[in-house]
Amino acid sequence: MRALVTGGGGFLGAALARRLRERGDEVRVFGRGDYAELEAIGIDCARGDVADARAVLAACDDRDVVFHAAAKIGLWGRYEDYHAVNVEGTKNVLRACQEQGVRKLVFTGSPSVVFHGGDMDGVDERAPYPAKFDSFYSQTKALAERMVLAADHDRLSTVSLRPHFIWGPGDRHLLPRVVARRKAGRLFRIGDDNKLVDTIYVDDAVSAHVLAAIQLSPLSEIAGKAYFLSGGDPRPFWDVVNLMLAAAGQPPVEKRIPKGLAYALAAASEGTWGALRLSSEPPLTRFLVGALTTSHWFDISAAKRELGWEPKVRIEDGMARVAHWIKTSWAH
Repeated sequence: MRALVTGGGGFLGAALARRLRERGDEVRVFGRGDYAELEAIGIDCARGDVADARAVLAACDDRDVVFHAAAKIGLWGRYEDYHAVNVEGTKNVLRACQEQGVRKLVFTGSPSVVFHGGDMDGVDERAPYPAKFDSFYSQTKALAERMVLAADHDRLSTVSLRPHFIWGPGDRHLLPRVVARRKAGRLFRIGDDNKLVDTIYVDDAVSAHVLAAIQLSPLSEIAGKAYFLSGGDPRPFWDVVNLMLAAAGQPPVEKRIPKGLAYALAAASEGTWGALRLSSEPPLTRFLVGALTTSHWFDISAAKRELGWEPKVRIEDGMARVAHWIKTSWAH
C-alpha cells in the first residue's frame, strides 16, 4: 500500500506507521512534529496540521489509503479547538482524499461517541449516538465519524474503528500521567465500585487497522460501518490501573474518596479553570468522574466476524512487555 497516517507522531499513529513499513508498504506520516525515529526506518514525514487544508491535500498526493488517526484528545479545552481538529480536520482529510483520488479511508474513532453517562455492558454497534454529549472530545469525534461514514461511496470507501483504552510500550501520554500521579500521592479510587472496562493492546489495535485497509473496497462488507475494538477481556478498572503501576514498579492505588465528593471537587475545579481561562487540564472533571465510575465494555463480535480479526495479546503478557519497555526506555 501507499499509505498516509495522519497523527503519525502519536502513540497509535507511530505504531501503525512502523507496522506498515515492516510489511513493506510505502508510508508517509503527517503530523505537527519531527519524527527522526520514523525517518530512520524509511518513513516519509510530512509536517503540518490537519486544520490546514492545503497541507493535508499535499500529504494525500499519490496515496491509495489514508489512516486518519490525528485528533485532539483530552477532557478539557475550548469547543472551538476540538472542532478545528476533529471536525474541520476530518473535513479536510475527506476533501483531500476525494480530490487526490485516494480509494480508502480508515478512520480511528472512539467508543466515547456512544457514551450516554451510564454503564455500557456488552454494547454493540447498534448503540446510538446520545442526544447530549458530556465532553467536547466525544461530541466532535461523533460529528467526524458521521461525516466519514456518510462519505463512503464507489470512489472512496470508508470505515471507522473504535478502539477502547489503547495501552502498551511507547505510550507517552496515559501511562506516564498515571505513574506521576501515583508518585505524587494524587491518585485516588472514586467510590466503592470497581467497574468492568475494556482495554486493547496497541499491537492488536494496529492489526485491526491494517486488516481494515486490506479489505476495504466499494463491495466489501465493512464499507461505511463502525466497529468496536478491544482485547475482549474486560477487567475491573482499578485492577488494570494497578497492573500498570506494578509494571512501573509502583504500589497499587489505596486512597479512596466518595463519589459525591469527587463530583463536587470536579465541579469546583472546572469552575475555577473556567473563570481563570486556564488552558491546562483541571486535576478532576465531571466527565472523568463519570468515566471512572461506570462500566465500559463492548461486543467485538462484528469486528472478529467481518474484519477477520482477533485480539492476540493477553493483558498479563502485554504488561510484561510494558515493564521491560519502562526499564529500558524511561529516563530515571
